[in-house]
Amino acid sequence: MLTINLDDELTDKLQQQAQKKGHTLEQEITEILRNCLTQENQNSLNLAQRITQRFRDLEEVEMPLITRDKMRQPPNFN
Repeated sequence: MLTINLDDELTDKLQQQAQKKGHTLEQEITEILRNCLTQENQNSLNLAQRITQRFRDLEEVEMPLITRDKMRQPPNFN
């Protein structure tokens, strides 16, 4: 159990955000703190790892592979 004294305006905003998500105030605060603390670990991932994590729960969605053209010759500025 943790007791935190927040000003009324902040508490009201948190309560409104929690209601929009169907959460209790405690659940909303816990989610915010958890996201902030885990964000540090996510920032160390490369882009491919971050994309994989974002979509890992979408098992039934199959993303098509995109074919790529051959690389063009770089322009010559001589």
